[in-house]
Amino acid sequence: MARKPVIGLVGGIGSGKTTVAKLLAERGGLIVAADSIAHEALRDPRVRAKILARFGPDVIGPDGEVDRRKLGSIVFADEGARRDLESWVHPWVRRRAEELIAAADLDPQVGFIVLDAAVMLEAGWRDVYDQLIFVEVPRPIQLQRLQARGWTAEEIAAREQAQWPLTEKARWANAVIHNGGTLEETGRQIDELLRSWNLIKHPTQDGTIAERQ
Repeated sequence: MARKPVIGLVGGIGSGKTTVAKLLAERGGLIVAADSIAHEALRDPRVRAKILARFGPDVIGPDGEVDRRKLGSIVFADEGARRDLESWVHPWVRRRAEELIAAADLDPQVGFIVLDAAVMLEAGWRDVYDQLIFVEVPRPIQLQRLQARGWTAEEIAAREQAQWPLTEKARWANAVIHNGGTLEETGRQIDELLRSWNLIKHPTQDGTIAERQ
């Protein structure tokens, strides 16, 4: 895989992985976001055809795209349906993620690569990353964030039941970022972590910025 370090990013829904990923990007990382790639996968004609054959035309929204929320309400209530969908989407996402990682590896502007993939462990991608960060947030803050996005209690429960327990994800991680405080507090934790992994940007003698690897 990549010669540059690949940092995997996992955590519960509403934990703020996207925020942590952005902070890592500000510090020299390039984000490979599995969720965005999954959007691409749903537009792939072969994947789309399988979805239509399995779930019918009702999962297509007014814009002609697969309605992810409607599809989610089906697959997170039916384990067999979810496994079918994952068998089509997960390999597609992994192939595309590996292509993006390989491209980032050749980019001299990239210090390290951040793979933001919520189901990385469930999908068995432990050979893709070098270090794994688990993003943790207090339960009340997590629920507040999800409810603000319009998630119902039933949707939250269904999503969580389909993923590994958070304690198990944390057990696999090399580091934990506590994301329940201010942005500055989260940033300080990231700086300390990148320093410990020799990935923080630092000034050179001529005043430019270089990567410590």
